[in-house]
Amino acid sequence: MSSSGQSVKERVALGIERRYRRERNFRLAGLGAVLVGLGFLAFFFTTLIGNGYTAFVQTHILLDVELSEAAIDPDGERDPQSLGRANYQGLIQNALRSRFPDVEGRADLRALFALVSPGAEFELRDSVLEDPGLIGETMELWLVADDDVDMLIKGHIDRAAEEAQRRISDRQLAWIEALEADGRIERQFNYRFFTAGDSRDPEMSGIRSAVVGSFLMLLVTLALSFPLGVATAIYLEEFAPKNRWTDLIEVNINNLAAVPSIVFGLLGLALFINFFGLPRSAPLVGGLVLTLMTLPVVIIAARAALMSVPPSIREAALGVGASKMQTILHHVMPLALPGMLTGTIIGMARALGESAPLLMIGMVAFIVDVPENPLDPSTALPVQVYLWADSPERAFVERTSAAILVLLAFLLAMNAVAIYLRKRFERRW
Repeated sequence: MSSSGQSVKERVALGIERRYRRERNFRLAGLGAVLVGLGFLAFFFTTLIGNGYTAFVQTHILLDVELSEAAIDPDGERDPQSLGRANYQGLIQNALRSRFPDVEGRADLRALFALVSPGAEFELRDSVLEDPGLIGETMELWLVADDDVDMLIKGHIDRAAEEAQRRISDRQLAWIEALEADGRIERQFNYRFFTAGDSRDPEMSGIRSAVVGSFLMLLVTLALSFPLGVATAIYLEEFAPKNRWTDLIEVNINNLAAVPSIVFGLLGLALFINFFGLPRSAPLVGGLVLTLMTLPVVIIAARAALMSVPPSIREAALGVGASKMQTILHHVMPLALPGMLTGTIIGMARALGESAPLLMIGMVAFIVDVPENPLDPSTALPVQVYLWADSPERAFVERTSAAILVLLAFLLAMNAVAIYLRKRFERRW
C-alpha cells in the first residue's frame, strides 16, 4: 500500500513538474515573441529616424548677389509684373562666376551653376518683390544648394569614391571644398519642408499641401462620421426592435468594419466621381470616402459606450418622469460620450494613415499649390509619402522618412488624445 501510494505521489509530482515546465516554456516563448517584436520595432524606428532626421536641415551656399537695376528693372518703374519677369537665375550665375572667375567653358560653367538649386531664383524673386528697395544693392544671400550638394554635405555621397561612382564631379567637389574653407556652406533648418508644397526638386519640396489636404479631409470625415455614427448607434441600441432585420444590420456593420480600405475607394470612385460628378483629387471626395470607411468603427464604438452605461441610470431617469429621449440625451449620452469620442478619434487616426482609397479617387496627382477649400485639387500625407518613395533621387529618401515621422507624430498625438479622454472622463461602475 505504501509502495503503491509512493508511486502515485511520484506520478503526481512528475505531472506537476511537467505542467510547470510547460508553463515556463510558454512564458519564455511569449517573452521571446515580445522581444522579437520590440527588436523589429527598434530596427524600424532606428532606420526611419536615421534616414529622415537629416531632412529637417538643408544645405545653403552664401553668395554675393548683385541685384542690378539694369537686369531687374531697367525702366525704374518698380512694376511688380516686370520685377517678376526679371532673370534672377542670371544674377545667381553671375555671383557664382564672380566667386570662381577662372571657370571657363560651357560644360564647366554648367557644372558650376548646378551647385545652386534651380528653385533659388524664385526665392530671390520673392525677396525682391517683397522689398523692391533691395534693387541696386549687392547682398550676401544664403541660397539653397542643389540636392546633390546637400547629399554630399550630409555624408550620403562618399567624397573618397571614384568620380564615376558619385553624382558630384571632381571639379564640383573642389569648388564645394573651397566654399567650405571660406565658411560659405552651412546647414540650416529646413523650414521649406513644412511651408512648401511638392516640387520636382527635392531640396524645394515640402509637406504643407499634403498636410492641409489631410486636414480638410479629416474635417469632412469628422463632420459626417461622428453625428451619423452616434445617431445610428443610439437608434440601434435604444430604439430599434430586436428582430432579424436589426440583426442583419448589425452583422453588416461589423462586416463593413473589416472590409479592405481599397474597396471603399472603388465605391467612392463609382459613386461620388462617376455618378455624382464631384471633382477628382478633392478633399471633399476624400473625406466622403474616408467617412464610409470610418463610419462602421464609430458605430461599433458608440454602441459599446452606450452599453457600458448601467441600466439603473435609465431606470432612475424614467422613474422620475423623463421621456425616453430625455433619458438618452440628458443622462445616457453624457456618460457614454467619452467612449464615443475615443472611438471616433481612433477611427480618424486610422483614416489619416490610409492611402489606398485615396489613390483610387485620383489623389495621387502631383499637386504643388496648397488647397484653400475642400473642392481644390489636393493630396494627402500618406499619398505624398507614396509619391516620394517612388522617386529615384537620394534626397527624396530622407524626405520620405521625414514625412513618415510627421505622420507618426500626428497618429501618436491623436491616440494620446483618445487615451486622455478615456482616462479623464471614464467612470467605473
